[in-house]
Amino acid sequence: MGKTAPVLVITCAAIAREVNEIKKLGQWTQMDLQAITADLHSRPEKIPAAVAEKIDQARDQYEHIFVAYGDCGTSGELDRVLEDRGVKRLPGAHCYDFLAGRETYEQMQESEPGTFYLTDFLAQHFQRLVIEILGIDRHPELLQMYFGNYTRLVYLAQTDSEELTALARTAAEQLGLRFERVFTGMGEMVPELDAAMQAAIWRS
Repeated sequence: MGKTAPVLVITCAAIAREVNEIKKLGQWTQMDLQAITADLHSRPEKIPAAVAEKIDQARDQYEHIFVAYGDCGTSGELDRVLEDRGVKRLPGAHCYDFLAGRETYEQMQESEPGTFYLTDFLAQHFQRLVIEILGIDRHPELLQMYFGNYTRLVYLAQTDSEELTALARTAAEQLGLRFERVFTGMGEMVPELDAAMQAAIWRS
């Protein structure tokens, strides 16, 4: 089978919009995207197998493959899967890490460990991905069990959206947490994806 494009980026759906925007900014017509549902964040043990399946299916079609994921709670298993296949990923434990920037994220964590984070995607889908998946809508008593040790919600904003900010603020109120907003833009994703693309183009 002939190869269709030099680079495939396999991304979590939670950051697919951002990856696509960076693709447009870079005018990388040689990049294709494939997204994996963000619902797997509630079952992180399934992420490595889902990513591995995407890679294995794409081997004959793409010269280079890059993964836009953090470790995302896989306890290093995703990295083991990627190492076996010679594929690299975005650095960091999760998307908060590379969206906020590692240094900024570490500072926020050190200043207040009991922090719950939202991105644009999570703010938009908070009810389904947090309240419904955790069962809080059906069992309100679970709210304290899951969030009793949190003190604030930080919305890491990729865009200046009043609508998303309002949704994030409502989420904080629903969880009983102090609200803060930090504008991140695309964070460290831009240089990391650019480096991956330049390396792929150089090797092509």
